[in-house]
Amino acid sequence: MPETKLTAEYFRPGVEPADLPALFPLLRARDALAAFTALFRGTDEDVLVRLLVLREIGHRGEQPLWSPQELRAHFAYLDDTKLQTVLHRLRETELLVWDAEAGHYQISPHGRMALSALSTLLKFSDEEGGEIGYITSQLAAGQALGKVADEDLQHLLSRLVELEEEFGRAVLSGSELRIRRAEKKLNSVIAWVEKGTEIMRLIAADPDLDQATHRVAQKIGQVQSRMLRMSSVFQRTLNQLERQKVHLGQSGLSTSDIHRWLRMLDVEQLCGLLGDGPAFAVQIGCLLGDIAVDVAEFELIDRVRAAALDTRLPPACEAPPAAGLPVGEEDLGLLQDFLGELGTIDQPAPLEQSIPAADFATTSYRLSLAALLGDAEFGALDGAVADLARLPLLLRLSGASVLVGRHEVEAMSAGTLEKKGTKEPSNG
Repeated sequence: MPETKLTAEYFRPGVEPADLPALFPLLRARDALAAFTALFRGTDEDVLVRLLVLREIGHRGEQPLWSPQELRAHFAYLDDTKLQTVLHRLRETELLVWDAEAGHYQISPHGRMALSALSTLLKFSDEEGGEIGYITSQLAAGQALGKVADEDLQHLLSRLVELEEEFGRAVLSGSELRIRRAEKKLNSVIAWVEKGTEIMRLIAADPDLDQATHRVAQKIGQVQSRMLRMSSVFQRTLNQLERQKVHLGQSGLSTSDIHRWLRMLDVEQLCGLLGDGPAFAVQIGCLLGDIAVDVAEFELIDRVRAAALDTRLPPACEAPPAAGLPVGEEDLGLLQDFLGELGTIDQPAPLEQSIPAADFATTSYRLSLAALLGDAEFGALDGAVADLARLPLLLRLSGASVLVGRHEVEAMSAGTLEKKGTKEPSNG
């Protein structure tokens, strides 16, 4: 991993990798990192065989020196050519050291470190919640040696925050299944959280700890305290869900039992259960039914109707001249007849004798014309109606009703048509 190649390929021109604070620790530990690079380079099979050989060599603590004959005898189950290739690779990458004078192999210091780190990692790899245990073990070792790594604290804080958020979402979901899964995961990590709480207490009490690391340790302690209370939160939520369960008659089964049983079936079994069941139309819970109907009506009817609708205006045409329009003369026969009858009145004439004629419509028309007698406004105009208004007559109503019994009129207002200047008769 030459530095010049790293600079040319991965960094912008003018950037000095050694000046980057995040990269500097990696550059400083380049020899140690080279051990991991050598271990994990190549195919999966290459890496597994390489780790197998190196771990077996490092496993013999009392006799760390291996002669070639001992290696061939110990790894007799490996192909000899492959074994020699692996040993050559380990020597080339300085994970194994060959002492030509003594004629034996031994693991290099960086190889020891890589194997030790790998051994700790493998202890927690198969355990649920092992990541918490692995990080906690690194912090415990660092605290015991007085070398607490801020990086390990950040890893632990990040993982605890992730778990806390996951547990919180499970409670908010109200799903019994999710809550039980979260509870199971909490139980798998709770032991490590409790041990981590003790370690955080020791780390926080260290007077030599810098302020930033102390602050991170306090945050970890706060998250750990909240996680330790999550067990009661889960139980309280499950109790609430238990009270809300729907039981199927007297069978003793609840919806949770049915749900659990259904989850144990595979897809074919589930499809088989649907064979005799009623078929329901798919209902999308996120849609409101009336809005869905409106949208469907628009897409299937209104949109098609608008596309087929011909909204073009008809072609323009010339308007006919007004002089050519047929104009009928107004029929004033009824008015003229009534006007002639009114001209013969020289004595007060009762309305029930002078107004009714032909039918109800004609009678109403004559009475409305009689109401215009003496109207100065109409009398100032021209025409037959004005002639009627200027007649020296007046309509006088008594406020009572009088029976008629002819021309479709049963009764009408009582009154008289009389010459102007006629003295109004007294009630007495």
